[in-house]
Amino acid sequence: MGKLPSIPRYVVEAIFLISTLFILLLTPLGKKDDCSDNVDDALILFNKMIEKYPKPSIVEFTKLLAPIVRMKHYAIVVSMCSQIALLGVSHNVYSMSILINCFCQLARIDFGFSVLGKMLKLGVEPTVVTFSTLINGPCIQNKVSEAVSMLAEMTERGYQPDFIVYSTVLKGFQPDILAYNTVIGCLCKNGMLKETLDLFSKVKVKGIRPNIITYNCLIHDMCNSGQQAEATRLLNEMVDINISLDVVTYTILIDALCEEGMISKAVETVDMMIKEDIELDVVTYNTLVDAHCKKGMVSKAEDIMLKIYIYI
Repeated sequence: MGKLPSIPRYVVEAIFLISTLFILLLTPLGKKDDCSDNVDDALILFNKMIEKYPKPSIVEFTKLLAPIVRMKHYAIVVSMCSQIALLGVSHNVYSMSILINCFCQLARIDFGFSVLGKMLKLGVEPTVVTFSTLINGPCIQNKVSEAVSMLAEMTERGYQPDFIVYSTVLKGFQPDILAYNTVIGCLCKNGMLKETLDLFSKVKVKGIRPNIITYNCLIHDMCNSGQQAEATRLLNEMVDINISLDVVTYTILIDALCEEGMISKAVETVDMMIKEDIELDVVTYNTLVDAHCKKGMVSKAEDIMLKIYIYI
């Protein structure tokens, strides 16, 4: 298989330079503040570094960029990153994450995504910090749907956000239950049980009504973690606030009962579903069939298979 054509360096350099000029032109010059002397010192040091030969490593440059970011001189950092690239010094994941953060702080999330695209093309693996920085961009602009979508994509790609990331998504605006469900789902997938329940409590305190999806996600997580008492409490809570169990809820319960070896109880639950006119699906029956087969109850499994053909 042939190699993909590489992007010429001058193209990469031009992109960085144009991006820098664009940002600098759009960023208003503010009054000198108390940090100006520190920034001037940093710029003097930077100019000395770029005149050195051999050139300092990107690690050394990053040590200088980080404090300037903390002083909130984002446009200056963008300019520095461009100059570093023009010198032929290769950026790493840390310097690129810093650059993404600066673009997001300057309300240019699109440029932040461009840097992420460049990272992937160059084979630089993004970190949780990289994605967290991008997620923070829409949060700054109160774009809840974009932030939640990015969070979901982050977990789908196999990155495990920490609780700070989730807090970032939910901070500064009033998300609805759909947004909270996405975050709760992500927390559950990452096994963050305490954080999940803490967030669920906050949802109720805010007066936001959980729905069937919220409870199904929590019950599934509790059952998988062997916390049957907590799962039962959540079920009772559902009933108390008049949320009807659906096929997903019942299937979660049936699976948990089968895992505990309580197959007869699982069968009773299926019978209850049929009486309540809840439409069963193949997943429900497959769970029962698998449980009976594991116990060597093949004839019972065959009976269930027959039911599938009759009922479904």
